[in-house]
Amino acid sequence: MCAYFFFLNLVCAYLREIVFVIQSQSNSFHVSRAERQRADLLQQTQSLTQTPPPVLLLHSLTDNEGDWSILPVLPYLSLLFGKNSSWLVFLEEETNVKVTKLLQALRKFDRRKEWFLGKPLHDEESTIIHHYAFAENPSIFKYPDFSAAWALSIPLLDRSGPNLYLPCLTLVALYIWENGQGPRLTAVPELCTEPEHSPTAQHCATTLSSPAPLCGEPVKKEDIFVAVKTCKKFHTERVPVVKKTWEREAFLLEYYSDHTDPSIPTIDLGVPNTERGHCGKTFAILERYVSDAVPKTRWLLVVDDDTLISLPRLQMLLSCYDPSEPVCLGERYGYGLGQGGYSYITGGGGMVFSRAAVVRLLASDCKCYRDDAPDDMVLGMCLNALGLPVTHSSLFHQARPDDYSRDFLAHQVPISFHKHWNIDPVAVFNRWLKDESRSTSPRGLNKSTKEEL
Repeated sequence: MCAYFFFLNLVCAYLREIVFVIQSQSNSFHVSRAERQRADLLQQTQSLTQTPPPVLLLHSLTDNEGDWSILPVLPYLSLLFGKNSSWLVFLEEETNVKVTKLLQALRKFDRRKEWFLGKPLHDEESTIIHHYAFAENPSIFKYPDFSAAWALSIPLLDRSGPNLYLPCLTLVALYIWENGQGPRLTAVPELCTEPEHSPTAQHCATTLSSPAPLCGEPVKKEDIFVAVKTCKKFHTERVPVVKKTWEREAFLLEYYSDHTDPSIPTIDLGVPNTERGHCGKTFAILERYVSDAVPKTRWLLVVDDDTLISLPRLQMLLSCYDPSEPVCLGERYGYGLGQGGYSYITGGGGMVFSRAAVVRLLASDCKCYRDDAPDDMVLGMCLNALGLPVTHSSLFHQARPDDYSRDFLAHQVPISFHKHWNIDPVAVFNRWLKDESRSTSPRGLNKSTKEEL
């Protein structure tokens, strides 16, 4: 009994030195998820100590929209907690935590030293999404799987961030590594991404909730208008892939090109094709979406002609969002977030907008500065100027499956991938995105799909 109380006293003392940071987002659905997670953490700690640890929601800490990328908010956290705390523990909204097991895991590390802890991921080959970092041997560089939770010791906080942003999980690791001068990521076996009730998760301090949010009945096909950007030179190369794979799942879909082809059919919006950027075409699509030329829907999906996407999975995800809010959803990147930059949705993985968001965008004075400007980044600048947040989902992917760590994809039910380069796109769709038997119930994706992925 004495040993038990001694252990509890150690836990209480250690718990007071930990700051939990939930990587939350400002969209109402995500705020609700993060609040539930905070309540669960506080409930667990109530039985351990009378003074609960800080449990912070990342999106509400400062007015800097770029705090989601972590590095801009580190000086703020250092100022608040640098003198009386030992650890920052970062969690995603779907991360389940067993607080006592987490404390036991952290106690193995000397909190006075610089530690960067997590579940390591690595690239099998150099990849565009990480700007081909460590091209000679990509597997030597490890970065954390944010879904498993990750931790920084307080001595690591006194640093400043760069201007150009890679994917957040990679950038954090590169920044801390500091060209070999800082600590590398240390693996913590108790930080896991196994399902919450898996028999293999008994040792885990962290586990994951459902791989896809479950919010009720999927959005109806009739509520999503799909816009596919293409051009004449890809009418016979890329468009047939869309038709063989995911077009049949769309109720309302139009192809937008620089050339009218009735066999597809395509629509010429009067915007010349550009080799890159496509801003003029995308804004013309937005204008058409709110006009009387197309049926009125609650959601707009804009994709490239080499985007591979599961519309049934998108329908399920959108059931979590309120279309009366200005929702802008996809894989989020950012530029210059530490110096007044902006977030944007990477266009290749698909950009989803509620009608309310499109109306707000078009009512502003924000326009393309050139037809060939990068449409996703211009839209990001526009959203930033309007104060409209970009909502991130890791289920959208701006590159091919081979460009991502297999361990990262293993606990996902992905919604999209992008690019046909050096792959059979139909085979990729069939392996990663096709559901042989789909469940349309509120319980979400069928079990066989989860097990396969």
